[in-house]
Amino acid sequence: MHAWKVVVAGEGGQGVQALAESLALAAFRGGLEALYMPNFGIEQRGGVSLAMVQISPKAIGAPKFLLADLVVALSARSIARTRQYRGAKTIFIYDSSLVKAPEISDEVVGLQAYDTIAPEAFAERTGYHAGEPTKGPPLDRSIAIPAADMARRELHPRVFNMIILGAIVAVVKIVALEQVKEALEEKLERRFKADPQLREHNFRALELGFELVAGPVHTAG
Repeated sequence: MHAWKVVVAGEGGQGVQALAESLALAAFRGGLEALYMPNFGIEQRGGVSLAMVQISPKAIGAPKFLLADLVVALSARSIARTRQYRGAKTIFIYDSSLVKAPEISDEVVGLQAYDTIAPEAFAERTGYHAGEPTKGPPLDRSIAIPAADMARRELHPRVFNMIILGAIVAVVKIVALEQVKEALEEKLERRFKADPQLREHNFRALELGFELVAGPVHTAG
């Protein structure tokens, strides 16, 4: 079983840290060694937020690393911010709709922050700029995921990060999609009970991202 070093980066408010923490929690609950490490540097709110995750069937030697197996960028600025972690064999996932930084808490997972900012305002801030070229990473091993556009069209703008998380799961394969859902259930139990649609949107977003990379998800029932 292959160990993974993952770097996720995006604008402050895009749920980078919550995404990374959920991935690590899912791996840990699945019996793997997992380490999540936020890396804010000197950036303040509105800057680029970066998280490092390691998942392994064996003990993890060090919390930091130089090169990642997988790098994920949720904005144009984070593509540049993660360049140092990319090598010739690094897989690169990026949001090809180039999400504009939303002005909400970096603790967001999908729809959980309705009380922070009105959904319609969030939708405006997560749209790509018409007419601007999409700049992909300078790597052959890249996967473009139009997460913001898909979330806006098919579910809700706030779940775009869950689409990205689903794609990550499909790439690394070491963590099951159901384990990620269980991790979200653990993190958002009270919110899911209060709003069942919140659960439905987050889980469907995970499946959409997974399907883009691995094919259709087959669920029981």
